[in-house]
Order: sequence, then C-alpha cells, then structure tokens
Amino acid sequence: MTAPAVSRPAAGGTAPLLEVRDLNAYYGQSHVLHGVHLKVMPGEIVSLIGRNGAGKSTTLKSIMGVLESRTGSVRFEGQDLLKLSSNRVAARGVAWVPEERAILGNLTVRENLELPPLRPGGWTTERAYEAFPVLRERAHHSGAKLSGGEQQMLAIVRVLRSAPKLLLLDEPSEGLAPVIVQRIGEMLARLREEGLAVILVEQNLGFATKLADRHYVLVDGQVMDEVARSEVAQRRSALLRYLSV
Repeated sequence: MTAPAVSRPAAGGTAPLLEVRDLNAYYGQSHVLHGVHLKVMPGEIVSLIGRNGAGKSTTLKSIMGVLESRTGSVRFEGQDLLKLSSNRVAARGVAWVPEERAILGNLTVRENLELPPLRPGGWTTERAYEAFPVLRERAHHSGAKLSGGEQQMLAIVRVLRSAPKLLLLDEPSEGLAPVIVQRIGEMLARLREEGLAVILVEQNLGFATKLADRHYVLVDGQVMDEVARSEVAQRRSALLRYLSV
C-alpha cells in the first residue's frame, strides 16, 4: 500500500479553490475520516475513488457541512467552511448532488427546475433543456416517473441554477445506461471548460479517468494515494486493486 500523498504546491502559484487538511469526521462514536487531505484548483475535475465504505461520500458531506461532527480545515476561496451550515456553504458557491439525487418526486420536471432560486450566471430552465432535450420532453412529468438517467440529469442541472464555483457529485454514473453516462460526461467536460470545478465520487474507473485531472484514492477513511491524469495508464492495475472487493 502506498504511503499517504503529500499535498503538492499549486501550479504556477495559483491558490486552490478548495483545500482540505487533516479532516476527521465522525458518525456518533465512529471515527470515519482520518486526516483526509485534498485540494481542487479552479476549473479542475478531481475524483475520489475507492471501495464502498472507504469514506468518499462522507468526505463530500463533510465539505458540504451536512455532516457536522468534524475537525480539521476545509478552506474554500481562502475561507474556512468547517463551522458553517450546509445552507451557508451553498451560498458561498458549493453545490452538492447526493447519490440519491434529491429531486422532488411529487413535482414536475419544470417545477424542479424553477424552484431553486436563479442566481446571476446560473442555468436557466431553457439552458437545462438545451443540455438535456429529454427534460423538455418530460417537462410535465413528475420527478418520480423519470428514469434513473433522467433523474440524474435533472439533479445536476437544477443545482446549476445557483451558479456554483464547485460542484460535488456523488456516483453520478451509478446504474445508468452507457449512453446517459456519456452525455453526463460530455456536460461535465463542458462545465470544466467554462471554469467550474468538480469533485467526482466514482466507482466507475473508466468514467472517472476520462474526466478527472487528478484522482485521490481513499482506503478506510484515509487518502492513500494521489494519481495524476498522466499517470493513470501506468497505474491502472494498482487503481483497480484499490477498487476490488
């Protein structure tokens, strides 16, 4: 097993958008994150990979402020988020799409899109329809009647109404048809080109390695390795071992 990675200096002196240091998190008496460290640069996609139970989703919840029992440092644009509620974290420019997607199943697609406040630079309903035309076709269908892929599309574009600077995505490809996964990947690549940073939690190594600039490997609540995009080909066997049951 590789020793924990040391956070590298930001390229060209650019400050990280997000920098997490010595993050510990707890569920009751259970210590589930152990000194997690990671950083995300502006306009960068970073993936968190590891087996089920490795602490990937817990890391996102800790950054977002959903999990309150934490210690360490979570700095976003130089400001510590650790003592902020999830609503205040969101107001700072962080958006989260949980694994369960959290759309409103009793509302229509259009209502789901129009309910979140639209902030300057955020995605309008029309832009959401342009990105995923199937949502226009399903505009008057309830969220509960959408397929898994349609729900995932809706979950992503509705949080983009808030014009976030950092998007946290938890297992966006899970259980989806390859064509839907491809469309979501294409949209994320376009968002990166527009300057949005993303933390992507994924078990689908192929999807993650096509998109992410860097990968953090979590094992038992710790970051055990950091792999750059340029290193993926030569490190693929090791990455697959980290993911194996």
